Amino acid sequence: MSTSTKSASPPGIQGPPKPDPPPVPSARVPWRRALRRDWQLYSLALLPLLFFLVFRYLPMLGNVIAFRRFQPGGSIFGEQWVGLRYVEMFLSDPTFWQVFRNTLWIGGLTLVFCFPIPIVLALLLNEVRRRSLKRFVQSVSYLPHFLSMVIVAGITMQMLATDGAVNHVLGWFGHDPIRFIQEPGWFRTIYVGSEIWQTAGWGTILYLAALTTIDEDLYEAARIDGANRWRQIWHVTLPGIRPTMITLLILNIGTFLAVGFEKVLLLYNALTYPTADVISTYVYRTGVESSSFSYAAAIGLFEAITGLVLIVSANQLSRRTVGTSLW
Repeated sequence: MSTSTKSASPPGIQGPPKPDPPPVPSARVPWRRALRRDWQLYSLALLPLLFFLVFRYLPMLGNVIAFRRFQPGGSIFGEQWVGLRYVEMFLSDPTFWQVFRNTLWIGGLTLVFCFPIPIVLALLLNEVRRRSLKRFVQSVSYLPHFLSMVIVAGITMQMLATDGAVNHVLGWFGHDPIRFIQEPGWFRTIYVGSEIWQTAGWGTILYLAALTTIDEDLYEAARIDGANRWRQIWHVTLPGIRPTMITLLILNIGTFLAVGFEKVLLLYNALTYPTADVISTYVYRTGVESSSFSYAAAIGLFEAITGLVLIVSANQLSRRTVGTSLW
């Protein structure tokens, strides 16, 4: 009788573990088959892609007139190559540098005040326990966002007119009327104040959504460790919404120089040009009203390149310091 060459393992002693089977590669669906299968979903992206193609990417070709002399009625790409002539013109123009300083001032004030206020408002709303009060505050703060820019500017000008409501209140205390709309020193305060009123409530939506993703066990652990509400906000809430804060901060820095063109155009006048005129309104007056299209295109290209440098720099800085970035 033949005996087996392999001896059985003693009872209670396991043999060597069997190696795991190799992973089965997932079958990739060809893009043609996926397109035929889900063509209804892909068709929803056609209109947005067409919008960006027609109104965002094709107009970039017109930037070539920043280096060519453009004449109305001629070629849309200019008549004659002039190189950096228009760039040298606005770099040596003192009016442009005054406009550039105004843009930095208004953009900086908008970033300093309009960015943190939605965060503070969201934290306050998150602490409200009465649902009726919370919904009322949310509705009141969201409402200005749905008003058109013309209505917001009209309300602002009516409130701050010489015979407006603000000057009536000042008159009750014996103060002389202040010409808010005509005095250059008041424009930046008016712009930033109206921007806070219009955007603060709407900006809280993203932060309130981010607050709902924070694990409640973290708050429970903080309470067990003896943390009060302020400590919980500082050590749990703010770190929980930090990715959202960093993302919105990077986007705001990218649009730092693109100060609201519509609102400035509706609120400013010739008397407030020293503090109110920004790059976008200067480009509008130079290009549309004065028909200096090549000169205006050179300034607009400078603004776009500066914004690109700002957003790339902010993204890299955020990635290295905080670990959160857009890409």
